[in-house]
Amino acid sequence: MNFLLLQLSISLLLIPSLSTEQNSTDGIMNFQVGVVLDLTSPVGRIGQSCLIMALSDFYSVHSNYTTRLNLQWRDSNESVIDAAAGALGLLRDVEVDAIIGPQTATQVNFVMDIGDIAHVPIISFSATSPFLIPRTPYFVQTAQSDADQVEAIASIVKAFQWSQVAIIYEDTEYGTGIIPYLSNALQDVNARVSYRCALPKSATSDLLSKELYKMMTMQTRVFVVHMPLLLGSRLFLKSKELGMMNHGYAWIVTSGLTDLFSLMNLDVVEAMQGVLGVKPQIPKSKELESFTNRWKRTFSQNYEDIKPTEVSIYGLWAYDTLWALAMAAERVGNRQLNEIKNASVFNSAFSFPLRISERGPELLKEILETMFRGLAGDFYLRNGHLERNSYQIVNIVGKAEREVGIWTPSHGITKEPNLNLTNFYSTSKKNFRSIIWPGDSVTAPKGWESPVSGKKLRIGVPEKSGFNEFLKVEKDLQTNATKVSGYFKELFDSVMAALPYAVPYEYVLYPFENSDGSSAGSYNDLIYQDSLQEKYDAAMGDITITANRSIYVDSTFPYAEGGITSVVPITYEDANDKWTFLEPLNKELRLISAMFYIFTGLALWILGKRIDTSSRGSAGQHAGMISYFPFFPGQGIERTLIFLILVGWAFVASLLTSTYTANLSSRLTLQRLQPAVTDMKELIKSGDYVGCQQGSFLVDFLKGLGFEESKIRTYKSAHECDEALTKGSRNEGISAYFDVMLHIRALLFEFCQKYKILGPTYRTDGFAFAFPKSSPIVADVSRAIIELTENGRIFEISQLKSSNPACVGPDGSITPSSVTLQSFQVLFAITGSVTVSCLLVSLLMYLYQNPGFLQRISDFNVKIWSRIDALCRYFK
Repeated sequence: MNFLLLQLSISLLLIPSLSTEQNSTDGIMNFQVGVVLDLTSPVGRIGQSCLIMALSDFYSVHSNYTTRLNLQWRDSNESVIDAAAGALGLLRDVEVDAIIGPQTATQVNFVMDIGDIAHVPIISFSATSPFLIPRTPYFVQTAQSDADQVEAIASIVKAFQWSQVAIIYEDTEYGTGIIPYLSNALQDVNARVSYRCALPKSATSDLLSKELYKMMTMQTRVFVVHMPLLLGSRLFLKSKELGMMNHGYAWIVTSGLTDLFSLMNLDVVEAMQGVLGVKPQIPKSKELESFTNRWKRTFSQNYEDIKPTEVSIYGLWAYDTLWALAMAAERVGNRQLNEIKNASVFNSAFSFPLRISERGPELLKEILETMFRGLAGDFYLRNGHLERNSYQIVNIVGKAEREVGIWTPSHGITKEPNLNLTNFYSTSKKNFRSIIWPGDSVTAPKGWESPVSGKKLRIGVPEKSGFNEFLKVEKDLQTNATKVSGYFKELFDSVMAALPYAVPYEYVLYPFENSDGSSAGSYNDLIYQDSLQEKYDAAMGDITITANRSIYVDSTFPYAEGGITSVVPITYEDANDKWTFLEPLNKELRLISAMFYIFTGLALWILGKRIDTSSRGSAGQHAGMISYFPFFPGQGIERTLIFLILVGWAFVASLLTSTYTANLSSRLTLQRLQPAVTDMKELIKSGDYVGCQQGSFLVDFLKGLGFEESKIRTYKSAHECDEALTKGSRNEGISAYFDVMLHIRALLFEFCQKYKILGPTYRTDGFAFAFPKSSPIVADVSRAIIELTENGRIFEISQLKSSNPACVGPDGSITPSSVTLQSFQVLFAITGSVTVSCLLVSLLMYLYQNPGFLQRISDFNVKIWSRIDALCRYFK
């Protein structure tokens, strides 16, 4: 289409004419500059007035310059064809060295190709679409691109934690140019574009109403508007009429509308109360103040129907554009180039000759290198367009715009223009001054609402026949009403009640079984339906967070612990074994006890025979007395040494006896429990069947552990699991049952004496509520869960809803174990040391009383048998 329109425009203007040479008059070199604007539009009128004033001001200040710009005006009449025809006329008839304009992106899109062919710079101060750069090397955008403001808009969205945004824009090159940049910027701050509303330039009132009604039925309440003045004014008037400028809504307008606020009618201003807008920040200066006052007087005289309160940024850019062009022309003119008549070349794309400018390339080079301090700020071109600058954030209150913040590329949002106050990038809403939102509200909108149609949030609830300890669904057969109860329901109600705003919702069942008992769905199916938002807006229940599910939905903060484990049947040891009486004491302790018994008896016999002569006798009698003494050492024992030994031994014997008795009693009365399976690998290796809950994600999980799918059986209830575990894998049952920790505990509560947990526990992220991707409520629900967790409310609900009585199962029973030597080693050391000490004292006293005894047994001249006989006589 561009090609056909360009051909038509050129053919209309290719009529014979005389070329106008650029002669020097009185030493002044003239540069012909074409200007193509919509001279009946507000931006065109502002641009024209500012260009005329800029031309006068520049040569008043630089009267000694040897070059002059001659402006040749063409009215494009808001038409692409007229803009192209005007540009062609300027190139052919006037042989201009540069063209300022056209005004809109659509017009520029055609004219820039003509300028590229003719080597004439096309300079636009009002076409801000980022799609225009870098289309051709001869196009210069002396305005900030619309892409430069998207980060400022995204910072506002991030500051108020809005998670989704709707974009309303004009369906033209101007409107569509910003969309990919704005979408990416919003995505960078975790905000989703929930809807794009493209309105034609000539949208009717009915079309505006239709689109606005459609957006009213959505949850999104944050709207970014990017369109020109006329369409934007009509949009806000219709929005106010439909009640979309009330409390709860947030509107942000781009610079195209914000900058022309002073040109809006009072009814439009009244409709836009509470709107936020961004526009390029203009540094204050005496030159700007002087120019503004002069411009308002001049503009009001020429256009009595418009009374602007301030000059538009487009006017300032037009002013700076002419100054930059005049500076560039002076540098080109000073080179005293030999004036070469523009040569004619034949372009293969068209069937006519098109003149190519010799000055154009030089002029383009000088424009791109021009830098100065203009009325709009620093004039500096990078990659063919004006360098990005700061943006002013304004709030429309009353009949004026009120600055509430400033956004800069390096510091983010700040209240003050002094950038030296902070050294970091911030998007905190605390950096804003007070904002009045639509509906005269001082509270920032949360960014979403339930649709105005009155529809409640539909919360999907799994309906299943078993495993309903925490979530139970019942139907009233008379009223057909559904009643949802249980821990998860109470928790969800508490979380929704803890939100800082009211959210109406209702429970909608998702059946897991058909009427014939066959499977009708699973948790993954429920999650997928939730992501489609056709039947459900959220899902609650025993929904585990998994990586696969996170692809389709956003999960809240977990409200219950995760973990997957298994239970196996337990077996019982036989307590009637004939050797049970030996088990209370281990072998080491039994051996040491016997040795100390004999040692103590021997010590008492040695000491006792010195006192009681009746204790003497044969060797057999001596052995019996040794075993007899520890219990009944005799009537005549009164010596202190014997008493000490008896006290020590009696203490040890008493502890051994009581410990043995208690341990043996417990072994005879309590059954010892052992798991039927001790290792997970044993189950996989032996090919045993294992089970899990029907409809859960555990089938895939068990396959990942190494179990064959044919060895995995699913069950609907805890009683089915109990029956299968009781039968065992060899009798069409299972050897182990896998489930999340919450359900395993419920199973053990009900069958606490039959099963035991078999480790390990595989970690999961726990249970959570599921919402569609980028749902605006997810963050608030997560915060509510954290708040309820911190204040103990979730624990209270879990205690209240845990109706199962406490049951000390296999894991709670304490199985007695054998007593080891370590428990008595200190006692044996004490009684042993006392006994040995007593024997040493007795020996020393005997040696003291019988000094010849030591001489007899230590005399080496005496035979060994004689010495042994002497020792035996001592113990006789």
